[in-house]
Amino acid sequence: MTTDTLDATDTVAAPARRRLKVPRLLGSATDITLILILIVAVFAVLDFSSFFTAQNFTQILINAALLLVMAVGATFVLITGGVDLSVGSVLVFSGVIAGEVMQWLGGEGWGVSIAGIAAALLAGTAWGCVNGLVITKLRVPPLIATLGSYGAAQGLAQIITNGNDLKDVPSELVDTIGFGRVFGIPILVIIALVVALIGGLVLWATRYGRRTYAVGSNAEAARRSGINVDRHLLKVYAVAGMLAGLAGILSFAKFGTTTLAGHATDNLNVIAAVVIGGTSLFGGVGTMIGTVVGTLIPATLANGLVIVGLNSFWRDFAVGVVLVAAVYLDQLRRRSRSSR
Repeated sequence: MTTDTLDATDTVAAPARRRLKVPRLLGSATDITLILILIVAVFAVLDFSSFFTAQNFTQILINAALLLVMAVGATFVLITGGVDLSVGSVLVFSGVIAGEVMQWLGGEGWGVSIAGIAAALLAGTAWGCVNGLVITKLRVPPLIATLGSYGAAQGLAQIITNGNDLKDVPSELVDTIGFGRVFGIPILVIIALVVALIGGLVLWATRYGRRTYAVGSNAEAARRSGINVDRHLLKVYAVAGMLAGLAGILSFAKFGTTTLAGHATDNLNVIAAVVIGGTSLFGGVGTMIGTVVGTLIPATLANGLVIVGLNSFWRDFAVGVVLVAAVYLDQLRRRSRSSR
């Protein structure tokens, strides 16, 4: 790529860079952080002794870990102006592939566990590539392409297992990733935070991140500046699939089973977490800090509702309402900017 092309690319991405100045990066998550603090305060008032404890906060982080891993990939996807509804099914499919590989290799030992991890990552990446190719080459809208993948991945997982959960997880995987801790911090939480940190650095400080913003801000302008938009989108969906695959093996280690029927609402919760965190469904806007905070809201709601004696299903209702409100506010902001 020539210097002129790189300069043009940076010009297209300039609005994104302005959004990523440190004060703006921190400020963009301020409102949603205040909302999270308010939710915590409400549940603390309702039942302080049960809710406001280190053990309970650790449990919230554990419950949010899988969601956060998938939300990191979804942040990149939504910033490009796309959407991925398949993450929950890809998680299940990747866990099934990992389970089958580990059973075939004998079911125990670190070698078997590493093979299972690699299989889950490859399965997730492959499905993400399928999504990317359908979107970029067949020109199927992301909503339809990933909705199709949602059903197809879940169906294949059911076919492979004959509808029965796989439960033969290597003890090494369960004892370390599933329940292990380092200095009292669950390894699941550490992995999720590391993924979020890497995702944030890539989004904020690399050309890949700038191009992601550029594609979401104006795909045609990005294309004219020399960015291979289709190739970039393929990479973005592949990364989202890979992270769903990682979530698949983490789920397998955490629950000790493939939980075939346990991820039906993951796509809603992931998209809600990212949008609540400030990423626009219309592309070009978003931060990883906002996604981290946004991910904690569904987990905190579910935890707090159970503690105060309400059915956790109210969590899905609340998240749905907040998601609609967040999109509406995003539309108002867009209209306000366009009228200036």
